[in-house]
Amino acid sequence: MGDDQHRDVYGCTVAGSAEPESMLLPGHDVPLGRYTTVRRLLPQQRRRMVGAWCFVDHFGPDDVSARPGMQVPPHPHTGLQTVTWLVEGEILHRDSLGSAQTVLPGQLNLMTAGHGIAHSEQSPPDHPPGMHGLQLWVALPERARHGDARFEHYAALPSLRDGNAVVTVVVGEFASARSPARVHSPLVGSEVAFAAAWHDRLPLDAGFEHAVLVMSGAVDVAGVALSAGSLLYLGQGRSELPVDAAGQARLFVLGGEPFDEPLCAASRSNARGSP
Repeated sequence: MGDDQHRDVYGCTVAGSAEPESMLLPGHDVPLGRYTTVRRLLPQQRRRMVGAWCFVDHFGPDDVSARPGMQVPPHPHTGLQTVTWLVEGEILHRDSLGSAQTVLPGQLNLMTAGHGIAHSEQSPPDHPPGMHGLQLWVALPERARHGDARFEHYAALPSLRDGNAVVTVVVGEFASARSPARVHSPLVGSEVAFAAAWHDRLPLDAGFEHAVLVMSGAVDVAGVALSAGSLLYLGQGRSELPVDAAGQARLFVLGGEPFDEPLCAASRSNARGSP
């Protein structure tokens, strides 16, 4: 795609500045409940956060046709937002506000813990045979972390098509599309699905730091060959991202302004330490 076509699709300009160095971050497997193992990609010793994104778990693709699927019992959170995004499967969210909401592929469950909430996430008994998705946390800034808890479900999200690529804006803003999801700091979370080969550049906000997670397939990103389950930290200052997909693949792009408030991700239930 030429620069003029690139502007038409994404409504942006094309820059030619030097790119920051990237960092490949391997994940590690962590049991989540009795029946699910996730690949934890954030936090890590070398990189704790990407913008306000402070926690990234990638699960599947798994065959759960003869298993209960995800069975995470009730547990508390404070000071963060949880983002549940599925490619395959079905998960029922319940919380202490009284919410009971199933999330399906292409839909968003967004829970804001504020000063405190408890929730569970479980596959229903009659669930689909496959399960694949992401569980992410967003740290709340000081001005929002003591607010009321809330839960929101979004059945439809904006998307952009560029040839064989479809970008779904899950959180924040990407190019000319903005998610309706309510967040409390400048950030972006977008899925990029390739139906076939695609060789081009994705526009980025140069004021953000970014990372790319490969959910499926094999993709060359910024000159680095990535396979499923890899997280590539891209630093801050990029206005575009070269992507080379040889065939079907799926990425998730994370980004945001660097989060400069104190944070502790040592607890399963808290994004921060107690004041």
